Amino acid sequence: QVQVVESGGGLVQAGGSLRLSCAASGSIFRFNVMGWYRQAPGKQRELVANIRDDGGTDYADSVKGRFTISRDNAKNTVYLQMNSLKPADTAVYYCYAYSRINYWGQGTQVTVSS
Repeated sequence: QVQVVESGGGLVQAGGSLRLSCAASGSIFRFNVMGWYRQAPGKQRELVANIRDDGGTDYADSVKGRFTISRDNAKNTVYLQMNSLKPADTAVYYCYAYSRINYWGQGTQVTVSS
């Protein structure tokens, strides 16, 4: 059984920063990919960023240069540093960890006020 737990969401003013954390625990030693999706009201869930166990990363164009993803393989933990936040970044952010299938967290709300 695998658990994925996010933390670090909240309310911030435009231009501010937040750091999300996500820990995956359970029967899997290491996840091939860990990352973040987000879903804004009325919109489809979209990939924000992911990071492979070799350190390779992918980012959505809308967050490049502002967000940084990192991971601690020993702890099966992934982080998302979000800088220069915009109201358009407001969404529920979901962490996932992939090993044969995706394991999802419950989501954490990020709200950016203008």
